[in-house]
Amino acid sequence: MYAIIKTGGKQYKVKQDEVLAIEKIEGEAGSKLTFDEVLAVGEEGKSLNVGAPLVEGAKVEAEIVEQFRGPKLIAFKMKRRKGYHRKIGHRQNLTKIKISAINA
Repeated sequence: MYAIIKTGGKQYKVKQDEVLAIEKIEGEAGSKLTFDEVLAVGEEGKSLNVGAPLVEGAKVEAEIVEQFRGPKLIAFKMKRRKGYHRKIGHRQNLTKIKISAINA
């Protein structure tokens, strides 16, 4: 069974016991989370229950594994022959979670 959840402005396809990195959510490692914004629930190769916009009564329970920062990304701008260049780096704060249950 899998579910499509919405968090941090993005949508994720999650399965039970899956570990994934999402936008930062406040909390300590080991604390429990519940995602109420479930857009769809289904089984591989079978029917898919799509909400309008959310599936009624569906919840996904997860546990925070760790808080960490993603890899450094470089944004480099340059205009040729003008001597203009700007370089700036960015590291996103992320949360690693483990999906413990999908309740449809």
